Amino acid sequence: MADSNTNNTPLPLPAPPPPQEQVPPLNVDGETKMKFDALGPLVVNSDGTLSRIANWPNMTEIERERTLRVLTARNKIRIADQEAKLNEESTSQA
Repeated sequence: MADSNTNNTPLPLPAPPPPQEQVPPLNVDGETKMKFDALGPLVVNSDGTLSRIANWPNMTEIERERTLRVLTARNKIRIADQEAKLNEESTSQA
């Protein structure tokens, strides 16, 4: 199978999404208001890596609110777990 990019030149980036005039703030935990772009909020995975919700642009407002409520609680737990793991590692190395 022949490679169409045989001269090893990098492929161009796709066009950026059109700018949004105003991104509405979302109430995350009853106190903090955050603004998210079209990609949606960050998800803290159990191994500490970050990802995004793939279908965020297709969700309704109600789905987004429910997802944020669950995601906020889960992210807080996972961040605390990662901090505890780091503290444990630093204590055991000392």
